[in-house]
Amino acid sequence: MGNYFNENRKFLLKFINIDEVISELENGFNENGPESLNNVEEAWKWYGMVLDNVGKIASDFIWPRAESVDKNGARFNDGDVEWADGTKENMNILAEAGLMGGTLEKKYGGLNLPLVINNLIIEMISQADASLMNLFGLQDIAVTIQKFGTEEQKDRILPKFATGEVSGAMSLTEPDSGSDLQTVKLRGIEKDGKWYLNGVKHFITNGSADVHLVLARTEEGQNDGRGLSMMLYEKDENLIVRRIEEKLGIHGSPTCELQYNMAECELVGKRRFGLIKYMMSLLNGARLATSAQALGIAQAAFEEAVKYSNERIQFGKKIVNFPAVYQMLNRMEVEIETSRLLLYKAALAVDEYEMFEKRAARGEIARPELKKAATLSNFLTPLGKFVCTELSNSIAYDSLQIHGGVGYIKDFPIERLYRDARITNIYEGTTQLQVVAAIGAVTSGFFFNLMRDTLDVNISSLKGEKEQILRFVIEMEDITSRVKEIDSKEFLDFVANYLIEMASVIYRLALYLPVAEKFPEKRELFKFFLTDSKGKSAYFVSRITALIENYGSEIGVLKDTFLKN
Repeated sequence: MGNYFNENRKFLLKFINIDEVISELENGFNENGPESLNNVEEAWKWYGMVLDNVGKIASDFIWPRAESVDKNGARFNDGDVEWADGTKENMNILAEAGLMGGTLEKKYGGLNLPLVINNLIIEMISQADASLMNLFGLQDIAVTIQKFGTEEQKDRILPKFATGEVSGAMSLTEPDSGSDLQTVKLRGIEKDGKWYLNGVKHFITNGSADVHLVLARTEEGQNDGRGLSMMLYEKDENLIVRRIEEKLGIHGSPTCELQYNMAECELVGKRRFGLIKYMMSLLNGARLATSAQALGIAQAAFEEAVKYSNERIQFGKKIVNFPAVYQMLNRMEVEIETSRLLLYKAALAVDEYEMFEKRAARGEIARPELKKAATLSNFLTPLGKFVCTELSNSIAYDSLQIHGGVGYIKDFPIERLYRDARITNIYEGTTQLQVVAAIGAVTSGFFFNLMRDTLDVNISSLKGEKEQILRFVIEMEDITSRVKEIDSKEFLDFVANYLIEMASVIYRLALYLPVAEKFPEKRELFKFFLTDSKGKSAYFVSRITALIENYGSEIGVLKDTFLKN
């Protein structure tokens, strides 16, 4: 039928340099095992084979089953959870193809892939069936065990993830602890030298999994994040699945309410580091995966829109010929390509941070270099989720609009894609929380230094366009300085969404500039995006300016309008 690893994805990888990361992952190519790689070129050849294999499986095997998975969903029967038949088949073929444990080290049977490559795999699987990503992607909890677990835990658990023998769950959320994880109440109780879990978790994706990472309160008298630890739990009779949720979309992914009844578990790493260290590492990977999931849905929705607009005839011609339609399609295409490049950069930033962490532990780099890498990954990860998940919703919306009335019924895939997209900007941190996580890089000036570094490229054919992006940077830097002069956290929070959206547009323009320079066929698409961005930038600047001029009155009125006693 096709292959999702096509030129649309291949050519953008040329603009992401992961050679240094590859060398670090392969220990400088100094190993001599049967699966060892000898050099970067060999690594890229192997990655290409893996990606090509995933692309075929996603297109030819997973996509045809997506409709039945959505229709039948996961089933709940007297405490037992069963995946849809199509989901079981999908997971089996991925395991048989040796595609589990993507970022696990080879000694545990993993593929030892960079996050950039692994996230591309997740994106293609999500394009075929977004609900499957939630199960396949959760295999990545094994990476947290690999980073922070004991040798015994790693040897016992990780090979099972690599073969697909076990599935995983992140057991974090509770009925009263959603985004505010520092208020988690589920207890981790130490008794006679063993640990036990006691309490309830809510909205747990794949909560019936074999292996759970559980955020638990282990320190009595500490009611904030400092009292939380990360626990490793292997499913037994002391876990009760109370129910699975009836959801709008991603029906193949069971979302569970769990009750742990003094369930024996193990501590991961050190006590009290559950939220402040291990959880943040886990969330970085989860946010990247959700961004890739959203981008996969967007790609599927876009392709359905292109297909339908070339089939549907109205007023004597295909609707793709109408300006209103092909303008929407152009916008979809460039938004997807620039967002994909942003996601690659975000994954690379996390790859590089982990590389620098290893080097710092070996005493090979100074701490400031590690800190800079951490700042970049902590900015691009939420920025990527902000962009990709909002994009997924808008593209699904526009694709359904192109389909017209038939898009609203179940005869076409866009109805499912539209529903599946909606969760992406909610779980693993809502869009609003991604803004909070990213805004510090803007107000500190880090973003503007990043922009100047990103634009420090040789451009000959698009010099005027490069100068326009630099003007955007200067305008944003100026309006950010004016916001900071207000010296009000509430005001900054009020305008943060405008600033982050503006930053996302400017940064993607800068990333795509060398693409358009190198590939002449991409220049008109780039110029279309640049023209669109002029209007957006002008709006953000004028809106924030108006708020500065009316500081206090407008915010107070808006807040008081909805404030209930």
